[in-house]
Amino acid sequence: MTDVDAAIAQVHRDEWARLVAVLARRFGDLDVAEDAAGEAFAVALEKWRTDGLPPNPGAWLTTTAGNKALDRVRREGKRDDKQKQAHMLTDRPAEPLGVIDDDRLRLLFTCAHPALAMEARVALTLRMVGGLTVPEIARAFLVQETTMGQRITRAKAKIANARIPYRVPEAADLPSRVAGVLAVLYLVFNEGYLASSAESDPVRADLTGEAIRLTRLVRTLMPYDGEVAGLLALMLLTEARRGARVSASGELVTLDQQDRGAWDRALVAEGHALVRERLASGQAPGRYQVLAAISAVHTDAADVRDTDWSQVVALYDQLVRLDPNPVVALNRAIAVAELDGPQVALALVDALTASLDDYHAFHATRADLLRRLGRSADARAAYDRAIGLAGNSAESSYLTRRRDELGTSGAST
Repeated sequence: MTDVDAAIAQVHRDEWARLVAVLARRFGDLDVAEDAAGEAFAVALEKWRTDGLPPNPGAWLTTTAGNKALDRVRREGKRDDKQKQAHMLTDRPAEPLGVIDDDRLRLLFTCAHPALAMEARVALTLRMVGGLTVPEIARAFLVQETTMGQRITRAKAKIANARIPYRVPEAADLPSRVAGVLAVLYLVFNEGYLASSAESDPVRADLTGEAIRLTRLVRTLMPYDGEVAGLLALMLLTEARRGARVSASGELVTLDQQDRGAWDRALVAEGHALVRERLASGQAPGRYQVLAAISAVHTDAADVRDTDWSQVVALYDQLVRLDPNPVVALNRAIAVAELDGPQVALALVDALTASLDDYHAFHATRADLLRRLGRSADARAAYDRAIGLAGNSAESSYLTRRRDELGTSGAST
């Protein structure tokens, strides 16, 4: 990749969400916004390779995309009346701004509208706000590209047909809307923190950064909502470890092996402060607050040997009651292994086979426990299964090395 191509790729990461959001507000049509943004980047790729990047790439893209969108609207006769024409030409918002004026946040609440199914909300947000391609999103959802493309198309059509407004809800409507938004933001963050596609960077700071930025904005809307604070704390404490998560050779570095001196201490301190704030509130915590508390215990330990595993297991016990799903149970079993040993944990993990047999982390966890128990042949088989299911290149590299370290012999039962 040339320096210009790399710069254009960076501009795409920085500007895609803002550009689509501005166009969506201006024209009130996600198809127009997405297509015009794509056309603008295509023109930029050709022109900037010859002329170099303009002084303000974002402004250049906004102007170019706006012109492309206007051409399409005029060509297709989408202007309903003179008022809409004036709106598009002067770039005035079509809807009330709500309690905060931010184009990307406005687009986020639109994509996460409860009229859409949750899977459609996440997919649409990943595409429109996160800038992921349809193939990347399809891999994240383990579905065919055509299926995902149709899902996103139907979601956009429903927004248009139901006349879902492009705005942040009014203050009175926020409590009933925020849970869905938080779920979407969490999934966007996770896709950035450990990307599901083997073809993309294993860690995408653009997505984690955007998820954190948008979550901060949601917190300004609802400063006393515990789950908003909890999700922000969880993201910050997770993001703090990003620089230590992947080695120079592109391999995943697990928590117990990370250089804790490379963690971002400012983010750790901010995350811990939010966790303490929620504890001091005396209110019963929700799912994100408990997850943040678990992460706080991990990031509070100067060395993995200092981790308070009894506290981690107790927090997972609380999380299981709030969110009784097999992935939570799997993560609890990992903590139990540190407290009660791998044999106890393996029994807990094996009980989840029917629910998690297609989940790579399930097999990676089994492989590690089997390795610790000296069952090398069984561990190798589990690693093979995990590698076959893993989509992230850093994770695949790590699992492959761990499997190869076992050799070809070992006990099996």
